[in-house]
Amino acid sequence: ISGYSLVIQARDSGTPPLSSSVTVNVDISDVNDNSPVFTPANYTAVIQENKPVGTSILQLVVTDKDSFHNGPPFTFTILTGNEEEEFTLDPHGILRSAVIFKHMVATEYVLCVQAKDSGKPQQVSHTYIQVRVIEESIHKPTAIPLEIFIVTMEDDFPGGVIGKIHATDQDVYDVLTYTLKSEQKSLFKVNSHDGKIIALGGLDNGKYVLNVSVSDGRFQVPIDVVVHVEQLLQEMLQNTVTIRFENVSPEDFVGLHMHGFRRTLRNAVLSQKQDSLHIISIQPVAGSNQLDMLFAVQMHNSGFYKPAYLIQKLTNARRHLENVIRISAILEKNCSGLDCQEQHCEQSLSIDSHSLMTYSTARISFVCPRFYRNVRCMC
Repeated sequence: ISGYSLVIQARDSGTPPLSSSVTVNVDISDVNDNSPVFTPANYTAVIQENKPVGTSILQLVVTDKDSFHNGPPFTFTILTGNEEEEFTLDPHGILRSAVIFKHMVATEYVLCVQAKDSGKPQQVSHTYIQVRVIEESIHKPTAIPLEIFIVTMEDDFPGGVIGKIHATDQDVYDVLTYTLKSEQKSLFKVNSHDGKIIALGGLDNGKYVLNVSVSDGRFQVPIDVVVHVEQLLQEMLQNTVTIRFENVSPEDFVGLHMHGFRRTLRNAVLSQKQDSLHIISIQPVAGSNQLDMLFAVQMHNSGFYKPAYLIQKLTNARRHLENVIRISAILEKNCSGLDCQEQHCEQSLSIDSHSLMTYSTARISFVCPRFYRNVRCMC
């Protein structure tokens, strides 16, 4: 407890008694009676041979229970184990290499490190660091090509995380970093640590091929990342049909079924090869294990097929479609729960282009806007 605030009253012996109060603040001065504490108490670290001088090996973490003027900044010193000056320790507690290590020369070093606080008198504590020298990376990273599909309203893409690169390395201690060619950084970014791909706002319709690479510090491997951006037309929303699937998650649909179902769906509903199938959005049905897929079909000359025509085509081809994935329902209108006749039900569809859903797998990522259905009886 760093202080107390007391209210003291004095009362006399007269009749009636009179009194007065005063506040007394008592500050407790800190004595430097706590030593710095290393977390963890001792450390182990590895460094690959042939890494350049100045490579970061370890970050020491030190705390002190005393007040700030008796705690940091700390002074770090390597007491033993660094007789040949292979290591340096900076004021921030970062242990770095001072030589190029060779696995054949030495495989292990044990350092005793001291931390001294800023109090008077100073308190000290010690930790031991075991540093292993391992052979340099011998395996190249491997990465899975990624294809990303983005659906957005016209000129209204807000940006965000659109996928993640999946890369591995057989060298146990390799740390992978991801980079993107500088000329593409005005439209996309890649998180250097975890491989997440971020698209900036305002992407135009079209196809983008990203020059991404992953490095383990020795080997650098290119990754094929292709981004397809499709901008929706308002007319599409007036001619949509929903297919509801049973027992499937969005990620499983995207990763396992989307390509095959798209192909089967094209064969079922397209009258001419030049017609275009547009998957507008997929989203889970609240409170269930079902999934809705919203789509429209554009004629090659102009305009869109009407929902009634598409539903008739889907109904005739339902058995073939279910060879790919189980279908729960084919919906144009969704009036369940409303006490009105089908022909008197009006449905409107709205798209929230700023509420994007990203369904990402190792190979495919699908980014689409959230949609809302509003239904009412027209009695």
